[in-house]
Amino acid sequence: MSLVALFVLLVIAIFATVPIGISLGGATILTMDWFTSMDTVVSAQLGITGLDSFTLIAIPYFILAGELMSTGGISRRIVNMAHCFVKNLVGGLAIITTFACTFFAAISGSGPATVSAIGSMMIPEMEKEKYDKAWATAITCCGGIIGVIIPPSIPFVLFGVITGCSIGELFVAGVVPGLLICAVLCLYSFFACKKNSYGVEVATDRGHMSTWATFKDSFAALMTPLIILGGIYAGIFTPTEAAIVANVWALIAGKFIYKELTWKTLKTALKNTALTTSSCLFTIACATSFGYLLTTLQVPAKFASFMMGLTSNKYLIMLMLLAFLLVIGCFMDNITSMTILTPIFVPIVTGLGYSLTHFGVFMTVALAIGFVTPPYGANLFVASGITGLSVTQISKKILPMIGVLILCLLVITFVPQITMWLPSVAYK
Repeated sequence: MSLVALFVLLVIAIFATVPIGISLGGATILTMDWFTSMDTVVSAQLGITGLDSFTLIAIPYFILAGELMSTGGISRRIVNMAHCFVKNLVGGLAIITTFACTFFAAISGSGPATVSAIGSMMIPEMEKEKYDKAWATAITCCGGIIGVIIPPSIPFVLFGVITGCSIGELFVAGVVPGLLICAVLCLYSFFACKKNSYGVEVATDRGHMSTWATFKDSFAALMTPLIILGGIYAGIFTPTEAAIVANVWALIAGKFIYKELTWKTLKTALKNTALTTSSCLFTIACATSFGYLLTTLQVPAKFASFMMGLTSNKYLIMLMLLAFLLVIGCFMDNITSMTILTPIFVPIVTGLGYSLTHFGVFMTVALAIGFVTPPYGANLFVASGITGLSVTQISKKILPMIGVLILCLLVITFVPQITMWLPSVAYK
C-alpha cells in the first residue's frame, strides 16, 4: 500500500506540472506521514546528508564553467576552428555543429547548455546556407546530448557518488562512446544533407581567415578541454578540482586573452549558475530521500527478483533495462532518474556480471536520449526558445536522428569493449 501511494502521489504531482524536486519531496513526506511509522524529519535529514559530499561541489563549478565559456568567446572560437577542417564537405556546417557540441561538451558537461551556446551561433549560420531550419535545430539538439557523455559529465559525478565507482574512471570511459556518437551523427549529417541538398556552402566571415590564423586565435579555447581532461587523466588533479581549474582558465581566457568577458556578463553567468545549481541540488536532495524510502520498502530487491524471474538471458534483461530507461528519459530529467533508479538497477547489472563503469556509461547515454524525446526533451525546449520553432516542428525532423542515437546505444551496451578499452589502458 505504501509503495502504491508513493507512486500515485508522484504521478499526480508530475501531471499537475509540479517541479520534479517538489514532486519527489512531497510524495516522500506524505507517504512517510500517512502510510508508514517513519518520522518525516528523516526526509530532511537524508536530503542534507545526500548533499554532504565533496564530489558534488563539481556540479556548480562545471555549470559555471559552461556559462563562462559561452560568454567569454571560447565556444565561438572552437566553432571557427572546426570550420577550417570540414568547410568544403557537403553538410559541412551540420558536421561543424556536431563537432562544436562535442568540444563544448568537454567544457560544460551539460546538454541544454551545449545546445544554447552552440545553437545560438550555428542555427542562424545553417539557415543562411539554405538548411531547413527545423532540421538544423534537430541536429543541434542531438549534438547537445554529447554534453553529458563526454567528460566532465555531471551524471557521471552523481553516479560515482551513489555507487562508489571511480569518477575518474567513468570520465575516461565516456570519451570513446561520446566520440562514437559524434562520428555517427556526422556521418548521418553528410548523407542527410546530400539527399536533401543542404549545405551547398558559400564563403562566410569565417572563411576569410586562414587556418593558421584561426588556430592562433582559437589556441586558448582549444586548450580548455586539454587542461581539464589532461589534468584528470594524468592524475594532476581530481575531477572536482578540475572543475575549479576550468573556471580559473575560463576567467583568464575570457577576461584577459579574448577580452570578451565583462563584469556584466560575469554577473549574468553567476546568476544563471546559482539558479541552475539550486534547482539541481534541491532535486538531488529530494531524490535521495525518495530513494531511501524505496530501499526501505525493498523496491530494489523486489524489482531485481522480478527481472531475474522473467528471464535468465542477460542480453534480454539489458534490452528491457534499455527500453525502460528510454521511456523514463521521456518524462524525467537524467539527474532525477539516475538518483532514483541507480540503487534499483545496480544489483541487477552486477548480478549479470557487468562492471559498474560500463553500466554508468550505458545508463548515462540512455537517459541522455531523453533530452531529445518529448514530453521532457530539455534540449528541444532550449532550441525552441532559440529558434522560435515549436517543439512539434523540431520533433518531426528529429525522429530519424533518435533512431541513430538508439543504434549507438545498442552498440555501446552490447560491445562493452568500446566503453572499457580506454579505462583498461589508463588504469592498467
